[in-house]
Parts: sequence; structure tokens; C-alpha cells
Amino acid sequence: MKIDLGCGIRKREGFIGVDSMNFPGVDVLMDAFEYLATLKDESVDEINMEHFVEHFDGADRVKLFNECFRVLSPSGKINVTCPSWSHERAYGDPTHKWPPVSQWTFIYLNKEWRDINAPHCGYTCDFNYSLVGSWDPTDAYIQFRSNEVKQDLMAHNINITADIIATLNKRRKDDSESSKS
Repeated sequence: MKIDLGCGIRKREGFIGVDSMNFPGVDVLMDAFEYLATLKDESVDEINMEHFVEHFDGADRVKLFNECFRVLSPSGKINVTCPSWSHERAYGDPTHKWPPVSQWTFIYLNKEWRDINAPHCGYTCDFNYSLVGSWDPTDAYIQFRSNEVKQDLMAHNINITADIIATLNKRRKDDSESSKS
């Protein structure tokens, strides 16, 4: 099973579209938390959340990622795309909640890191992750720069990275045990 949470009008092909608003293409008209609660543990192979996570405050993001972890199969993954904290898009939409999403958001989803650095934060999920960014399409200056220059600009400037794109892979208990050997 593959689900697209908060799919809006752009549901991914091959996914069950879930949204609390009745857009064309929505398969399940329901709040994301209500929908996730109907799913069995480890029953979902992939979850897509494109421009969805930023509509939750910090406490609800903790709940969201914990629930997604619960329903994901052992080899499941989540695709997340959201506005970067360092771009005006993160603040311009009045429906986006505080705090804005940053690269650090995803570090907290890794139990091994969290056990050492932030055991108080409420997450029970455990993900490995990879991050990339999309460049602001209106910024002609960055479009033709080398990857090295883009990475430097992304690290030191605002309004360069439009979106953070993360792939979260569910870690199994044996993954964390083998990393300690």
C-alpha cells in the first residue's frame, strides 16, 4: 500500500490520496491522523508528503512521524518535500505553522542520534534519511552555477533553497544493532 498524505490536487500516481479537503483526485476524505489510526502496524510500503508537513506545528509533527513509523512496513519509506526554513516561501503562506522545517528536523527522526542528543523530544520513530534541496526557479544567478557554488550558497544564504526534499527509510532494530558492532 502506498499513501499520499495531504495530496491536494497533485496525488502521486499509484498512491491512495488522503486529504481533509475535497480536491479532485482525493480518494479518502479524512484528517491524516484519523486515517493513520485506521491502519494496521507495518501495513504501508511508502508514504508521500509533499508540501504537507509544514502545515503542522512542532508537537503535531512529532505525532505525525511517530504514526507514520508505526504504519510503515520494515522496509518502508517516506518522501517529504517542504519549503526550506531559509526561503520566504516558508513564511509567506499563512497556513504554515511554526517552527519552519529545516535540515535539523530530520536529524531528530534518527533514534541513535536522539538517544545521545535529544532524548526528551517525544519521538519514538527511527529513520535514516537523505536530503537534497531544490533551487529557487526565479533566481537566475544560481541556475547556472556549479554544484560546489550551489552548496556554498545554500549553506550561507537565504532564499536559495526553495524546498527541502527528504527520503526517510525506516530503520529496523537489527539496523541499529549492526551499526553498534
